[in-house]
Amino acid sequence: MNKFSNIFILFAAAIITACSGGGNRSTRYDGDTLKLKYAENLTIVRYDEYTTVQLADPWNKGKTLHTYILVPHNQPTPHNLPQGTLVSIPLKKTVIATSVHCGLVESLGKRECIRGVCDLQYINLPWVVEQCKRGAVADCGSGLAPTIETIIDIAPDAIFLSPFQNNGGYGKLEDINVPIIETADYMETSALGRAEWMKYYGMLFGAEKEAEEMFAQIEADYLHLKQLAKTSSTRPSLIMDKQTGSVWYVPGGCSTVGRLIQDANIEYPYAQDDHSGSLPLPFESVLEKAGDCDIWAFRYSSPSPATFASVLSEHHGYSQLKAYRNHEMYGCNTVTSTFYEDTPFHPNLLLRDFIIMAHPDLDSLGTTQYFIKIDH
Repeated sequence: MNKFSNIFILFAAAIITACSGGGNRSTRYDGDTLKLKYAENLTIVRYDEYTTVQLADPWNKGKTLHTYILVPHNQPTPHNLPQGTLVSIPLKKTVIATSVHCGLVESLGKRECIRGVCDLQYINLPWVVEQCKRGAVADCGSGLAPTIETIIDIAPDAIFLSPFQNNGGYGKLEDINVPIIETADYMETSALGRAEWMKYYGMLFGAEKEAEEMFAQIEADYLHLKQLAKTSSTRPSLIMDKQTGSVWYVPGGCSTVGRLIQDANIEYPYAQDDHSGSLPLPFESVLEKAGDCDIWAFRYSSPSPATFASVLSEHHGYSQLKAYRNHEMYGCNTVTSTFYEDTPFHPNLLLRDFIIMAHPDLDSLGTTQYFIKIDH
């Protein structure tokens, strides 16, 4: 072997070493990726000393919204960690800005980890409400502008906040050196995809096994109900929600609710739409496209139950809806129900309601839990 061959071998070895990052960094490339069956915006990779969680940016395809590095609190922080927000797990003290995630944490058996909440007036969980009255859980004000001083007093391990497109960051919360957990699960494109995020949240709270078992039960029930819906002899159409202010927000065709409606074997006017969020539409547009729907299901917030008269008093145009004229209206009062606390991570419960509303021939499911038929 001549000297030129030796030089080539040494040069190749140097390239290989450089590309592998050296011995101390090799674990970054031999992690085990957690197989997720439905979630599209979540990637979890386990390494010997830490776990990386990457959230895809649902508004900018191909980009990353946030990367988290989860490290067990009882071990030293590993050297040469990849870039990302370091989170010591399991979390013991948290501030949670949404009733949705308060409900999930409680269902995972970790409600004692909730030390602060936002938008308390919208939370219907009895334990949280009672603890806030006693002062054991702090009211941290609005989720859009939390009270910084209260959060600092809590000294939480993490703050759970919902990200929004072009929200411009989280202001002063980013300056208090507390990890912000961006709860982007609501931008998933399937109900089971959103629910599967509980596996990630279970990791954060040391309830991974509980989350795995709970999701398996939810998945089995959801798939069973989906198959049951296909056996119905009917396939009615449905329009969702009602006008708020000057626009009518309807679930996009690729949103969790939009897909769930279709899984209930219901014709959805916006099924071909490719948005995973809500569509803000003028009343006239909804009336033209969905005015002839057989069923109208909407969420509302009121101290008293909705009636035909109260609905019509909000907008006289509702009388033009076929479902209004035929008295096929179902309302979910979020003041008195736990819709937002339950259904995002237990979509089987919502699927059951839609099947009962749309397929009376499948009478073995009983009565609806969240959407109550308006009969006067």
